Amino acid sequence: MAGVGMRDIKRRIKSVNSTKQITKAMELVSSAKLRKARQRLEQSRSYFTTIKNTVGELMASANNINNPYINKREVKKALYIVITGDRGLCGGYNTNAIKAALNHMDHKDNTSIVAIGTKSRDYFKKRNYHLFGDFMQISENPSLQDAENVAGLAIDLYDQGEVDEVNLVYTEFVSTISHQPKVMKLLPLEVDASETSEDTMEEQEFMEFQPSAEVFLDYLIPKYVRSMVYGALIESATSEQGARRVAMESATDNAIDMIDKLELKYNRARQASITQEIAEIVGGAEALK
Repeated sequence: MAGVGMRDIKRRIKSVNSTKQITKAMELVSSAKLRKARQRLEQSRSYFTTIKNTVGELMASANNINNPYINKREVKKALYIVITGDRGLCGGYNTNAIKAALNHMDHKDNTSIVAIGTKSRDYFKKRNYHLFGDFMQISENPSLQDAENVAGLAIDLYDQGEVDEVNLVYTEFVSTISHQPKVMKLLPLEVDASETSEDTMEEQEFMEFQPSAEVFLDYLIPKYVRSMVYGALIESATSEQGARRVAMESATDNAIDMIDKLELKYNRARQASITQEIAEIVGGAEALK
């Protein structure tokens, strides 16, 4: 009976060791992808931050402008662009992004979704949310063209009156172990006065628009939306690799701990088996006297 138990333990050790090798390999792959994603993020983040601040400053200086991308509407239908991954095994990355979207929504009946990533599409489709579109296999390595396609769809829906508000749900990369889900309102465009300094406001008061502020913003705001979508895709892609690396590292560590415990259990069982055999031999020798 002890031999049977020892064979089971050895089988479990072999199985856990195979899993450990897989998670370790995935950790190394995610680490390599994370390094590339972080380089791409560092190269682009300052640009998108500047674009966001510049548009805010221009908006603050353009008073009394009648523009469809600025004018608020009664929100009868809100659109959410929800960015998740196409794969799992990345901790709470996908779940946290979906939760952030759900917490921001009013009701399913007045909400439409543009899903980026298989996890986003499957979640909302299964629960009968209205999907205007989905974009698969772009979450890990997004391109500018992908952002153009997503933003173009959202802008068209807003221009046609299909939706009255466009929100972007993504995950901001803070560090390898910290990723913050965020919801950004893209349309209608709003100005955060706290992000605009008094000095900048004074400078912008003397700004003139040619041919007009309305025409200028008609040209600028769609490009701003595309830039924000692209920036969010890059932030989310970096966060996904960071989350996957941490998850696989944790899984590898857990596998090592499990193997250590199983080996200890195996050694105890083996020792008990040897002790039992010695006792049987000694008992047999005593019986022959």
